[in-house]
Amino acid sequence: MQLTALTAVSPLDGRYVAKLAALRPIMSELGYMQRRVQVELAWFIALSDAGFDEFKPLSAPARAYLAGLLHDFSEADGQAIKDIEKTTNHDVKAVEYWIKSKFDGQPELQAAAEFVHFACTSEDINNTSHALQLKAGRAVLLQGLDAVIARLRELAHAHAAVPMLSRTHGQTASPTTVGKEIGNVVVRLAAAREKIATVKLLAKMNGAVGNYNAHLSAWPDFDWEAFSRRVIESPAAGEPGADAARPGLGLTFQPYSIQIEPHDYMAELFD
Repeated sequence: MQLTALTAVSPLDGRYVAKLAALRPIMSELGYMQRRVQVELAWFIALSDAGFDEFKPLSAPARAYLAGLLHDFSEADGQAIKDIEKTTNHDVKAVEYWIKSKFDGQPELQAAAEFVHFACTSEDINNTSHALQLKAGRAVLLQGLDAVIARLRELAHAHAAVPMLSRTHGQTASPTTVGKEIGNVVVRLAAAREKIATVKLLAKMNGAVGNYNAHLSAWPDFDWEAFSRRVIESPAAGEPGADAARPGLGLTFQPYSIQIEPHDYMAELFD
């Protein structure tokens, strides 16, 4: 059966597919994989700058090569990860192996390959990737809302003097204007838009049970919490204030968790 508007399981990939085209690169599994790669590489680069004797800072060419892996990530790369997953039977491990496979012919990176995914649990990669997806998806949503608000505001001004009857208790009452009633909607929608925009998108990278156990086993005197915060909260590549050689994720640090980030912020955002 071919995928068409009639055979799609969800109207999101059927009737409304054209309306959601801007979200496809973000919310698809391909978008999810690309952000997993982004998180893994940000962590890997940060580890090289942590001051460990076992992992010296990466050279500028190595950092540029890693940036290229993310920038040029394609459907073919996503399919390669899916093919690896047939062997690993684990989606995050497949991403890790794909990154390591890209180190072939890069001696500097091959020598440090075992630091890919170092001390991470799968949720460290997944929760941060979900937050990055929501960050990008929210930007698309806000852009759409801003356009609607701007158009409604224009209509409110244009029809500010057009009279109409109001109603109270289901009956006609004092007069109002079309513009004023549209203005009511503008104010409410703008308030909702502001709430959506200000929800903090949280992320954690603290290991299998949230206590940095593996991290501290390797380097017990290192401030792993501060390190994790820097990776999560430093601006991502392309964002204001970002360091292209040391990209962060541009999210908000979640200091307390079990294996998973609690996702309360998601409930708030979706509500």
